[in-house]
Amino acid sequence: MKFDKRKDVNPKYLLLTLTIISVFLLIISYFAADKVAFLKNFTINVVTPIQECINDIGLWTDSKVKNLAEIEELTEKNEALEQELAQLKAEVTVYQNQLTELSELRELYDLDETYPEFDKTGAHVFAKDTSSWFSVFYIDKGTNDGLFVGANVMCDDGLAGLIVECNDDYSKVRAIIDDNSNISAKIMPSNALCTVEGSNSQFENGYLVVSNIDKDASVNIGDKVVTSNISDRFHSGIVIGYIIELENDPNNLTMTAYITPAVDFSNITDVLVITDKKMSIEEQ
Repeated sequence: MKFDKRKDVNPKYLLLTLTIISVFLLIISYFAADKVAFLKNFTINVVTPIQECINDIGLWTDSKVKNLAEIEELTEKNEALEQELAQLKAEVTVYQNQLTELSELRELYDLDETYPEFDKTGAHVFAKDTSSWFSVFYIDKGTNDGLFVGANVMCDDGLAGLIVECNDDYSKVRAIIDDNSNISAKIMPSNALCTVEGSNSQFENGYLVVSNIDKDASVNIGDKVVTSNISDRFHSGIVIGYIIELENDPNNLTMTAYITPAVDFSNITDVLVITDKKMSIEEQ
């Protein structure tokens, strides 16, 4: 049979023992000060400096630990702020896109109000040809949406082009600046007939050419050029552009004008498509 010789020391006995030792040391230091002077000197000269050094090290360590804790806290706050900033930037981008879309929709609404005589539908441009200009582009609506080859396309403040290919859910649009575009038009307010010629090279200079203007017509800088009622493809009265320059032709019978288009062909995102067909003589 084995016995556990380990016994727990009662805290009150330990406290009593330490108290007795302390009282004993106090008595010795009082009545035998000379005999324990070397201990005092040793404490002053050796123990105290070591203790002060240890205290200094402790204070330095404590300050470094606090600094490290502060750095960690600041790092966490910085990471949180960076995440918050990234989220705010993303939200700002979303809001900017929404504002841009709202502005574009407002412009389409104003354009729609300008031509109340036509039925129209909105469409989004999703691609264009390799040219730097939107001379040929594609919209996200087709025959399923009531569109057709020959439908007039508008944006900004006027005429953009004509649908030349129409599929179930998308269509190809040829812009009025394209080399193959040719429009019967008239100059307001004089009603002088003319022809607006598409030309990518001319549009590089920022304008389109208007030809076959009668030399006696009352035409001035700033006059508005619109589609003519004699056009077999375009509805009448749609703004094409505004005259910025006039010159007499060598034949002395006609004039040529240069116009700035009503549409910004460097960036087209949304358009209105007229869903009313232009009636030909045979259909009337």
